[in-house]
Amino acid sequence: MKNAFILAIILMQIAAVSCIPYKDTLYLQNKSEATDTTRVLVEQQKPYRVQINDILNIRIKVTDQEKAEIFNPIGEANLNASAGERAYFDGFTVDLHGKIRIPELGEIFVLGYTSKEIEQLITEMLLEDQFKETANIFVTVKLTGLKYTTYGEIGAKGTRILYQERANIFEAIANSGDIPDTGDKKDVWIIRQYPDGQKIHHINLTDRKVMQSPYYYIQPNDMIYVQPLRQKAWGTGTTAIQNIGAVATVLSLITTSILLFQRI
Repeated sequence: MKNAFILAIILMQIAAVSCIPYKDTLYLQNKSEATDTTRVLVEQQKPYRVQINDILNIRIKVTDQEKAEIFNPIGEANLNASAGERAYFDGFTVDLHGKIRIPELGEIFVLGYTSKEIEQLITEMLLEDQFKETANIFVTVKLTGLKYTTYGEIGAKGTRILYQERANIFEAIANSGDIPDTGDKKDVWIIRQYPDGQKIHHINLTDRKVMQSPYYYIQPNDMIYVQPLRQKAWGTGTTAIQNIGAVATVLSLITTSILLFQRI
């Protein structure tokens, strides 16, 4: 029985070590100050610049709208299609050469341009070839939602689209079922596309200073990866109660085995 007692002590120590610390489960901790209210300057988001495979929603309006019908998509009346499907079929996809193709205007190079710059470019082309100043041209260019992908230790894996101008990392995670306690919130990967390839960026969601990170706001086609904590690989519980229950089960089996061997 003495050996069983020693073994129980060892197992209890293992259970304590294998618990997930409470501080590792919290978002936006104030790690440098002890005040109740903390003022954090949020990183100023820079205008997004169009990448390959982006889908642009382009609308052209003029005084005589019938003359602009050729430029605007005709699939809006298909009510059976989802918003994502309409965006794919009616939008203008940036091809591998960084170009989009618009009726009458032909191919337009837009890779690396902002929405405002593309609006200005299309307006100038319309004034040059199609309309006069009196047509009161009004062009709007928007991304057809923020598409991003989540995988790893997160509630819901897969690709999602947020139909808004911008969204931060917490909004993206909340729309993906949140990160469970077994996910590593201290080192979340953001895999982002650039003209010269993909880059991996690391952010710590447990620190309030994450709001100052240039990667706080997600961008179209971002991939968000959450690593599992080591405690999950060990197969232990996430809380002390769960671990004590596991230890009690193991200890019960060991004690029963010892008693059976002693009777033999």
